[in-house]
Amino acid sequence: MTPALLTITLILGVTLCYVSVCAASPFGNCRKCRGMGHALKTDRKGRPKRGKDCRRCNATGKRIRIGRWLYNRCARIHRAGTDTPAKTKPYFIAKG
Repeated sequence: MTPALLTITLILGVTLCYVSVCAASPFGNCRKCRGMGHALKTDRKGRPKRGKDCRRCNATGKRIRIGRWLYNRCARIHRAGTDTPAKTKPYFIAKG
């Protein structure tokens, strides 16, 4: 195998794996709070206690993956551009 073909195969494999992860699990752990939804603080004795809620994930601990966000955006644009007009009732002229 040539190095270029090997590189293309590797990049394609990584991309397909990421697409499957985004399809199977669209939400991942928040990178700021590591999926806990809040920061950990320590009291004066050194014991951990709950800190403030995470502002990045709104205290859920989950964030949408970049690949899933891109897919949602592309699907929304496609749907907006291919909307079919609402069907209207046929207009018949009554003969007199």
